[in-house]
Amino acid sequence: MQWQDVLADRTARLKASEIRELLKLLDRPDIISFAGGIPDARLFPDEAFRTAAAEALSAGSAAAALQYSISEGYRPLRDWIAAEMGRNGIDCDADNILITSGSQQALDYLGKLFLSPGDTALVGWPTYLGALGAFNAYEPVYDQLVVNGNQGAADYRARAEGHGGRVKFAYLSADFANPTGETVDLQGREALLDLARDLDIAIIEDAAYQALRYDGAEVPPILALDIARSGGIEHTRTLYCGSFSKTLAPGLRVGWVCGAREVIGRLVLMKQAADLHSATFNQIVTDRVARACFDAHVATIRAAYKARRDAMLAALARHMPGGVTWTRPEGGMFIWVTLPRGMDGATLLARAIEAERVAFVPGRAFYADGSNGNTLRLSFSCADAATIDEGIARLGRLIAHEAA
Repeated sequence: MQWQDVLADRTARLKASEIRELLKLLDRPDIISFAGGIPDARLFPDEAFRTAAAEALSAGSAAAALQYSISEGYRPLRDWIAAEMGRNGIDCDADNILITSGSQQALDYLGKLFLSPGDTALVGWPTYLGALGAFNAYEPVYDQLVVNGNQGAADYRARAEGHGGRVKFAYLSADFANPTGETVDLQGREALLDLARDLDIAIIEDAAYQALRYDGAEVPPILALDIARSGGIEHTRTLYCGSFSKTLAPGLRVGWVCGAREVIGRLVLMKQAADLHSATFNQIVTDRVARACFDAHVATIRAAYKARRDAMLAALARHMPGGVTWTRPEGGMFIWVTLPRGMDGATLLARAIEAERVAFVPGRAFYADGSNGNTLRLSFSCADAATIDEGIARLGRLIAHEAA
């Protein structure tokens, strides 16, 4: 059987995730890894999950927890999410929410919903690698999303038409973005809404890290600003993708999409065709844990991650040679490093693992066009201060040697 002869053309765009491959290094005790942007498992609310799981499987609840459920998702969990969204200025109800298997599934559904081959998706330069992976299967053209610049709707429209399609959406993580850690300010969010209005396109707001703010003033979600402009969620063009992966635990794979009912209804049909519904048991357990300890647990992880961010910023200032720059995020899990011109992050990674036993993610993978090889992403979420200092010292020593 020559499988290549019968595969769809779109499979040529599917690529292995560099991050998923690098996660294998976490099992090697001799490697200091800043590669995986994952929560620290030592901070999971284990006891709350044990209690919730036992309650979900008790005599009066097990039948519901182990049975098929509706595609929209477990209603009490959607009610809790709607109330939480309201605290962030997003007035909605359970019917504006679809539960997905992590926000990654939401990105896949939205790519399928909007993109025909040759259509344009506006994304950051760089942007979340997982979003590119989700959208790639639907054969888009990528154009650079500039929220505070001179790019006008006419320019975007002309380039999209030149590729035989039209602009369909702008995708971004507005708070502590993966991979840069940067946040779009209020002016930038308003400018994006203006651009989306002029292009008549959707906005996909990836809010996976929104709860992880450590300092600085909070900025309203784009969907909240959209609601304020339009008069209600049913008139908005923004689709908000949320997740419990960075706040409670990623292994249960519980995320959601919030938006106008017209779009949510179409996504529900996709959910029915794809996997019927997300795991009922996981949703019930997540709902119980969220109601029991969400705010307290988020406060705990914020304090821990803030200390690690501060440790990494201090280590970078101590150990990096001249010509290296980095972002200073107000939250999230990542710091973005720009190397001297001519230095390649992938080449540096190979040398770093071999010579210094330290790992990171090369930056080129986060660019839709594979450019800007002199960048890399560091994650501080899973290392203590001493490990961070040692790892950054090793990396700084290597960069100085390679630049000499």
